[in-house]
This record gives sequence, C-alpha cells and structure tokens, in this order.
Amino acid sequence: MDIVKLTLTKVSELYLEAENITPDHFAGKSAQQIGELHVHLGNTTAKISDYFSVEGKGGATAADTKIIISGPTDKVKYIGMKMTAGEIEVQGNTDMYTAAWMSGGKIHVKGNVDSFCAIGMTGGEFMVDGNAKNYLGASYRGDWRGMQGGKITVKGNAGSDTATFMIGGTIDIGGNVDVHLGTHAEGGKIIVRGNAKGRVGGQMVKGDIFVLGQVERMMPTYLYKGDEEVELDGKKQMFQVWIGDMGERHGKRKGEIIYGKIYVPSGKTETPAQAARVEKKKKLTDKQLEKVKEAFKEQEPTVQQVRTYIYDTFDVDMKPMQVSRLIDGLKR
Repeated sequence: MDIVKLTLTKVSELYLEAENITPDHFAGKSAQQIGELHVHLGNTTAKISDYFSVEGKGGATAADTKIIISGPTDKVKYIGMKMTAGEIEVQGNTDMYTAAWMSGGKIHVKGNVDSFCAIGMTGGEFMVDGNAKNYLGASYRGDWRGMQGGKITVKGNAGSDTATFMIGGTIDIGGNVDVHLGTHAEGGKIIVRGNAKGRVGGQMVKGDIFVLGQVERMMPTYLYKGDEEVELDGKKQMFQVWIGDMGERHGKRKGEIIYGKIYVPSGKTETPAQAARVEKKKKLTDKQLEKVKEAFKEQEPTVQQVRTYIYDTFDVDMKPMQVSRLIDGLKR
C-alpha cells in the first residue's frame, strides 16, 4: 500500500473544505498532482499544496492508497467524504462532515471530531479515539436516510441526535451520549457503553439500542416486556427489554409486529412495577404532613418552595404534581 503524508503547514482563517482528501482522488497521482487538487475556503478556491506539504504518491487504486494527515487540522472539513476504499489516518482532530457518505475503506481519527460526521454512511469503518459532537451517523438535513451500513466506533462521548434516521450498520459509543439517540431509526444497532440522556429512540420503528449504563428517563411510549438473555460482545447477558416507539407505525414479519428495542442491563432502569413501589414510598406520613402544614401556616407557598422543604427535611423527592395536590389539601 502506497502512503501519502499530508502535513498542515498553514492554518486558514476560514474553515478549509477538503472533500478531495480521499484515497479515491489520490489514487494514481504523484505528490505534485495531489498538491494541485482544490480545496475551498468560503467562496474562494485554493490548492491542497497551499496549506499542506505533500509526501509520497497514491497507489494504483484507492484500495492501495493510505493517507496520513498531521498538524492542527481542527478546522478541516469533509476529510474522507464519499470515499470507497483505502485508509485515512488523522493524527489530530477534524471538523464537520468527516467520513460523510463513506461507502468503504477505513478512517481513523486519533483525536475528536465535530458534528455531522459519517452522515449517510453506507459502508466501511470509521474510528474516533476521542469524542464526537452532534448528528454522528445521522442523515443530512432534510434527508430521511441516515447511516445505512458499516461501523462507527467512538471511544469517548457522542453528542445529541446521534443516529437520527439510522437504517443499518453499527454505532459503538464507549462513553456517554446526549439526548435524541436513534430518533426516527428504522434499523441498525447502537451500543452506548456509558449513560444516555432522555428521549432515547423517539419515533423509532425498528432497530436495537443497547445502553450499558443508565437511561436518564425512559420515554413513556416504550413498554417494558420483561428480562431476556441477549448476546453482546460475544457473551450472553441479562437485559431489560423495552419496545416502542408505540406512537409510530410498525411493519410486520410473519404476522408479528416489529418494534424498536431498547436493552438496558437488568437492575439499571426501574420497571413500571418498581417505579410504582418507589412512588408509594414518596408519600408523607400524617406526622410529616402536619409539620409541612405548620411550616407554611398563613403563607401562599410555591410548589418549588414546598418541594424543597420536603426534600431537605424528610429526604423525600416528590414530583411537582404531587406537591401541587398536597398544597391544595393543606388549604382545605
């Protein structure tokens, strides 16, 4: 495999749009020819050699070409866009749209990546050693086709709207993920090895989401179907299985409705029955109610004031609606 080394020698004031930095465009070219390929900065056009030093030459085909990129590449966009084969190694960070619409080959970013990376990806492997921002493996704005194939691995955290409109492939997040994971998903597999914030699987109709930490709050449109032994990472584990999104239309296979599924390790998320038992424990005793009544005698307290008092005094975290009803009861 022939190697082309690009070293950023000049940091532009504007973001550098470098969609030509792919094995497909470098294959069969000398260092000088590669340097002549264009990059964009706003509404102006420049050459790769205006910003990078170029060493080596492309292989006979994209599959025979590896690109190694070094330097402060935080403001370089579109690296590896639409690549079909070969390898790219980035030794620092990259900006938006890295690996966008990638269909083959391998991209390894040893730092962090910005938003909209690997959107519309259909194949290949995209690895990030650091963190990824929003819309990883999602669809382009206005499109309904997110990631369709291949594999994304992020060792750190991922931002919001990861895997929006995902259709296929695998996304493996080593850390935590922000809100709106797998929104509108119609297939694929997502693994979050840390925690997930709320709104997981919103409007999802098919696919599997594994959250090995905790889901901050399970959406009310998901139903708990029981515990099940499922194989993950080559070993079988017990998971709670939640199906949904119940507010969406779902296809059928042999008469059986196909739901999206969220898997959480048993004991990590309260089942409805467990939540009900906890809710009962949050009721105050008659003696505690008298103390609340005495504390706010001849006052018109807000819900938050009463809720804070109850939490600080009795270590009971009541919901706002419960507190509102309690206040109404104290007035009678």
